[in-house]
Amino acid sequence: MSRQQQQTQGVVLTGYHSNAELVPQTRLCASSCPQVPHVPQNAEPSRRTGHYSLQQNQNTQHGDRYGPSDPNSSSAPHPRSQPSSSPKLGSSPRQSPNSRPRPPHTYQRYNSQDSLDELEMDDYWKEVENINRSGGGAPRGEGGGDGEVQEEEQQKTPEEGEQEEAWLTEAGLQQLFDDSLADDQDQDVDSAVFLSTLTRTQAAAVERRVQQTLRRRNRQHLPDVRDIFRPPEKNDEPHKLKGGSENGQKDSSSAETETELNVEVAFSEQALFYRDNHQRLKVTASPSPNSPDDKLPNFKLLRDKTGQTRIGDLSPLDMKKVRRLVLVEMTALFDTAGIDVKTHKAVKVKTKETGLFGVPLHILLDQDQRKVSGTKVPFFLQRLISHIEHEGLDTEGLLRIPGAATRVKSLCQELESSFFDGTFQWQQLKQHDAASLLKLFIRELPHPLLTVEYLNAFIAVNKLPTKKQQLQALNLLVLLLPEANRDTLKALVEFFQRVINYQAKNKMTLNNVSVIMAPNIFMFKGFRSKVTEQQEFSMATSTANIVRLLIRYQNLLWTIPKFIVTQVRQQNMESQRKQHKERAVRKLLKKITTEKPPERAIPEESSQGFIRVQAPQFSKISMAVQLTEELQAADVLTRFINKDSSVAVKKEELCLYEIGGNIKERCLDGETYMKDLFQLNPTAEWVIKAMQR
Repeated sequence: MSRQQQQTQGVVLTGYHSNAELVPQTRLCASSCPQVPHVPQNAEPSRRTGHYSLQQNQNTQHGDRYGPSDPNSSSAPHPRSQPSSSPKLGSSPRQSPNSRPRPPHTYQRYNSQDSLDELEMDDYWKEVENINRSGGGAPRGEGGGDGEVQEEEQQKTPEEGEQEEAWLTEAGLQQLFDDSLADDQDQDVDSAVFLSTLTRTQAAAVERRVQQTLRRRNRQHLPDVRDIFRPPEKNDEPHKLKGGSENGQKDSSSAETETELNVEVAFSEQALFYRDNHQRLKVTASPSPNSPDDKLPNFKLLRDKTGQTRIGDLSPLDMKKVRRLVLVEMTALFDTAGIDVKTHKAVKVKTKETGLFGVPLHILLDQDQRKVSGTKVPFFLQRLISHIEHEGLDTEGLLRIPGAATRVKSLCQELESSFFDGTFQWQQLKQHDAASLLKLFIRELPHPLLTVEYLNAFIAVNKLPTKKQQLQALNLLVLLLPEANRDTLKALVEFFQRVINYQAKNKMTLNNVSVIMAPNIFMFKGFRSKVTEQQEFSMATSTANIVRLLIRYQNLLWTIPKFIVTQVRQQNMESQRKQHKERAVRKLLKKITTEKPPERAIPEESSQGFIRVQAPQFSKISMAVQLTEELQAADVLTRFINKDSSVAVKKEELCLYEIGGNIKERCLDGETYMKDLFQLNPTAEWVIKAMQR
């Protein structure tokens, strides 16, 4: 990593100085559709104007740590950003436009995709005002009626030490502190296999939480962590995959450019290397406001000849292993940067079980899947996005200009009663009203789209010192989201990108869309009553930046890093080895003379440079394919389709699967080099079938 990258940490917007008009105060209604406050017909929409004070962010890791989890943790405001000058929604006094000097920076509204400027953040606060006027969020300090009582119960801050115990349980490691599970041999073996594949930073994250949990339980004798994380015996070492060092991974110091993402080495190991190298160089120079770290580089993945693994490519069994590993890796990455992320516990609350707005995602999907199996995104959201695109994405101010509040409420009620029976008149739906309904749908979800558990972690991503580490953390967090949330988020960011593609006509750039959508995604119902005013202003640019990264790098974020897949392969191999060993021991104890079942042998064809590709779903059941240096998975599919004219399925709907060996099942990327993958998993079977997404 270059010295220039290490010296650049960007610019922090530390305070917003407002010249704001009064905004009508509203309360949340108990129903799913928002109440509309009375506004005189001739009233002009309140417009918020103002400016930010800038502070050089020399160490993002130790910057402000505002977040909804700790309302009392606000650090002292910037000298030019006193709380009294910050706008209080619903009660801001009018200030003279010249009451405070503007920073000596000039901005253009639609010509930059690199940083969030003053005018664009002005749109953020106008969007917050629009949300409040439409009844979508109560002003700070106001409960918001009956509907708000449920939201206050929605999240609970864990007690000291309780969070670490919950974390270990989520990672499937509860037997490390729970004596009642000591006799569960299967669980013990599973944990031993899991721990044997961890990197040093991942193991350190687990050790830290085991110690904190045991301390909370007031054990008189704290076991030495070396008893839990003892080095494997010589004959007990896990089988290591080719092509790397410890845990089958390459050295984190391997050469790569600043815009290349190395997914073969654990992100936390790369962060540790960066931190140690950064401290050794003792970089103290203040970054420039125009530093490269404040830009959005054109990141790309380092080429992997064994193929990229996308979400949905692996079997459910392997995805469970992925989630455990990702949870540990995400925590290790934040630990390495010295960031303590406080999570909330999601508490079940009474929610609607029918309808469209205010209904949990999983209930919406259950309703839709009864009609069409395999539905991943709610029908209503799909239909709404389709309508907006059909009417034209070139509409100026799309997403930014709100629909008429009274009309949106009426449409909301009409959709609730007529969407499912197909009688809603879509032709009457104006473009800006449809966009407002889309934002309302997101805000009205009973639990935030990014989940109560991980919302703080998403916000904390901004504290990581480099854009590369921020992107890595977002990749892990996307993988941790429940499937329904992850698929819905993907549908949204894909839609936002299509809106941005028309920016020349609709005037909605990446930054414009990000600042408009940030409050809709992060400000769930009851949110503003849980944070201080200073926290809210600090979070404005932070949340907008997170949405910006989600949209800009969506093609990278919905993939599974290779080092995680490598660890899954290691776990599968180690589990198989232990099972074979235990089976042999049981046979000896029972004095059974039958021979041990042989391990799956490498087919003779493979030893001669061929693989047998099977296609049981089609008339041509199998074919032999010669392995060459350039043979890719897409070439195998092409040959199969050319040889079997009866195949009615399009090539795009077929996938070559890697099954067995050190993986349960994996749909191969078309650019996978088959010879390289065969060397990694020589006992796998190769099967062509329709994609199971």
